[in-house]
Amino acid sequence: MSLFGFRTRSAERDQATDAQRIERLASLLDQLAAEISAERSGLQQRYSSSTTDAAFLVDAIENDSASARLQERVDELTGSILACERRLEVLSQQASLVDELKAVLPRFPRNGS
Repeated sequence: MSLFGFRTRSAERDQATDAQRIERLASLLDQLAAEISAERSGLQQRYSSSTTDAAFLVDAIENDSASARLQERVDELTGSILACERRLEVLSQQASLVDELKAVLPRFPRNGS
């Protein structure tokens, strides 16, 4: 016990705690990167399918072989495509942030100093 009743933990214990915390953070960043990547991949597949469908429908409309119902479908697809583009941009920003954090992490002291 110290003279004034204040004790600190050992440096080894602090270093181990810091190292574990950094490892957990690295693991979390890896998990977040994987989640973002999976969402982006699925969204890009749906985006590609929607743009292809919309292109065929627009072609049919331009050739006067489409009904008003098909025009409504083009409008729906256009809305979906625009929403998808916005979401892909958000995911891109999130991925960039995670990448920046992962790049900084190795420079962070792991030994408590």
